[in-house]
Amino acid sequence: MHVTSPQFKQNADRAMADVGLQTALARTQAGFPARRAAAVAALPEFEALREAGKQIKDHSLAHLDFYLDTFAANVERAGGRIHWCATAEAARDAALAICQEAGARTATKGKSMISEEIGLNDFLAANGVTPVETDLGEYILQLRHEPPSHIIAPAFHLNRADWEASFRAAHRDLPADRVFSERRDILAEARARLRAQFLAADVGITGANFLVAETGSSVLVTNEGNGDLTQTLPRVHIVLASIEKVVPTLEDATTLLRLLARSATGQDASVYTTFSTGARRPADPDGPAAYHVVLLDNGRSAMVGTEFQDMLRCIRCAACMNHCPVYGTVGGHSYGWVYPGPMGSVLTPSLIGVDQAGQLPNASTFCGKCESVCPVKIPLPNLMRHWREREFERHLTPATLRRNLALWAWFARRPAAYRLATRAGAAVLGILGRRRGRLAYLPLAGGWTEGRDLPAPEGDTFFARHARAERQRVGG
Repeated sequence: MHVTSPQFKQNADRAMADVGLQTALARTQAGFPARRAAAVAALPEFEALREAGKQIKDHSLAHLDFYLDTFAANVERAGGRIHWCATAEAARDAALAICQEAGARTATKGKSMISEEIGLNDFLAANGVTPVETDLGEYILQLRHEPPSHIIAPAFHLNRADWEASFRAAHRDLPADRVFSERRDILAEARARLRAQFLAADVGITGANFLVAETGSSVLVTNEGNGDLTQTLPRVHIVLASIEKVVPTLEDATTLLRLLARSATGQDASVYTTFSTGARRPADPDGPAAYHVVLLDNGRSAMVGTEFQDMLRCIRCAACMNHCPVYGTVGGHSYGWVYPGPMGSVLTPSLIGVDQAGQLPNASTFCGKCESVCPVKIPLPNLMRHWREREFERHLTPATLRRNLALWAWFARRPAAYRLATRAGAAVLGILGRRRGRLAYLPLAGGWTEGRDLPAPEGDTFFARHARAERQRVGG
């Protein structure tokens, strides 16, 4: 996926001017928070589960090497193969080699953000293997040649008219006058198209929500059933997963599953939760003849032991972006790479560098909602602050901003000068804004006043009011 994170501001400007996108965001953004709130309210022990989930992930990360080795040994004991991949290139090469070994011409795919991260689709297609996305949202994005804008609802940015137009353009062999009167009509057309692909595919590729060390199982959560068809019908099943997905036991996985669906879609449990362990055994009624797990690092091990390790707890529920006012305004494509929203603002600089993604940690109101809804208690605002510090230390922030911060720091270290300056500034701004009660333009703050007015100061400064209140309290 082409990286446009350095152009976040320009991306955001275009997104806010996109009427179709704004319609989609306004229609769908409220649904996820409401459903999550209802699911959480119906489960009194949800906060205790959050703490349990945090502890499971922290324990797994503290012993990551042990649990990865245990997982790999159990995969191979069950007849599968492990492919250790340090980079995206290595993961692409491993997946292609498996497909070529199987003589594959087509590969069906379940929704996988890891496949987006490593750019798998274009790579397979360039090497003679046709990838077919089978998740409904991913399917239409493949027809439109677009990347996902959300990690659980990839076509979040599209309206129904977009779906209909794309299906008519792609499925020209069907009657042009067919009617899409309901959502089920779109679903039925996609199902009819994909059924033949499921049956013809030589290889099935899925992601994994969790990897279970004690059994060597991969856990896949879907609402459409395409994941099950992708991993059981073809001769070969490839699981793409990053190393932090491993958890110690089946019990740990089920604890996290209780958090995942409620946080993501407001369901008690997803429609399909599938545990896959190795290749088909003689007594099994279905399943692949070969089972491969491609384990991707791609910068994650470098996060272990740093202030960003907490980000590796993420279980990809998207609750943070579903509640983020910035994501809700600019959508996922503005973030310029695979992972959008608050989690992307922390993870993306970790994986592609703060020089490429330094603007993302600044795309936050720091309202704290993302941290409050995270099912594994990732301190996302604090991690974004760490990236801001790294960006500043490397002089990646604009020179004007650095100078202004240096000026503010000078005053902040000199309380008397700070109080004098704030009193004078408040007085001047109060006079300038007296007639309208607000300021439409403010020198040195054009980035703020370009999109909104600044209320004119009224009365004393905070310091003056606080000092007066203290005198009254002591005197009273």
